[in-house]
Amino acid sequence: MGCLHRPLGGTSSDDLPFVRRFKPREIEAATSGFSTALETGGPRGTAYRARFADGLVATVRRVAGGDRDHDHQEQHGAFYRELQLLGRLNHRHVVRLRGFSEGHNRFLVFDQMENRSLKECLHDPLRTPLNWRTRLQVAIDVAAALEYLYYFCDPPVFHVTVNSSSVMMDADFVAKLSDVSVVAHESTQESEERIQQRRTELVFQYGVLLLELVTGQSPGGGDGELVQWVQEPGFAGSMQRMVDADLGGTYDAGELRDLVIVARLCTRPGNGSAVVSIPQVLRYLQGKVDGKNR
Repeated sequence: MGCLHRPLGGTSSDDLPFVRRFKPREIEAATSGFSTALETGGPRGTAYRARFADGLVATVRRVAGGDRDHDHQEQHGAFYRELQLLGRLNHRHVVRLRGFSEGHNRFLVFDQMENRSLKECLHDPLRTPLNWRTRLQVAIDVAAALEYLYYFCDPPVFHVTVNSSSVMMDADFVAKLSDVSVVAHESTQESEERIQQRRTELVFQYGVLLLELVTGQSPGGGDGELVQWVQEPGFAGSMQRMVDADLGGTYDAGELRDLVIVARLCTRPGNGSAVVSIPQVLRYLQGKVDGKNR
C-alpha cells in the first residue's frame, strides 16, 4: 500500500490532477486581503484563514521565497514536485492539501482545522480541557499518520516534526498532522540508514508528545524534565501525581499506565535505534482500546 507508486509528471499545473489551482485574486478575496493571520513567520510561512466563494473554508499558507528567488527555474520545478507529492497524500490523519496559487507570491491551500493546534487545546486557559478519551484517541491518530507517512509511502520522502504545534484538531477533535514537507527535491531515494534514523527520531518525538498529553505540561527542549521523569526507576509511583490537573481525576488508570509505559519505551536512550517502532505502538494502543470496547 504505497502512496507514491505513480511516476511524477513535469513541472506545470497540468500535471497536478490531485489539487486545485486558485487564481491570485481568489486567494486575496478569500483571505479578505490577508487580514486574518492564523500564524506568522516561521519556516513554513505565514498562514491565513480563508473563505472562498464556493463555500470552502481553508487555511492559506504563503510559501517562503516565491517567484522572486534568483534561482527561479529551479524553485519553480521544486515547487511543482512538492505539490505533486503532497497532493498524493490521502489519509484521515494528515491535513489535506486542497490547492495552490502562484504568481508574485505562491500559496498552498489546506483544509481548515477548526479547533486549531493540539498545543492550544492543551495549554490555552480559555479552552475547554480535552478529556481523557480524546487524548488517548489523539495518541492513536498521530501514530496512524506516522505509520502512513513512514511505512506505507514508498519511498518515504516526507518529513514532519511531531509536537503539539504540528498536530491539528478538526471540528470533531480528530487529530491530523500538519506541516508535512518533502525531504529532498532532487531525489526520492534515501539510504536505508537515513530512513531508519528519521524513524528513530520520530519515535522519540512521539514519546514526548504522549507525555504532554498525559501531564498537560510543555515538554521543553531536548531531554527535558518530563523525559527524565519517565526514565526514572520509580516513575510508576509518581504517575498519578503527574496527570494533568485539568482532567479533574477523570481518566482510566489502566490506559494511563499503558500510555506512560509506551512513552517510556519511546524516549528510552538507545544506541541509535528505537526500542519500539511506530507500527508496534499503534497496534498496541489500538488493541488496548478495542479490547475495552468489546
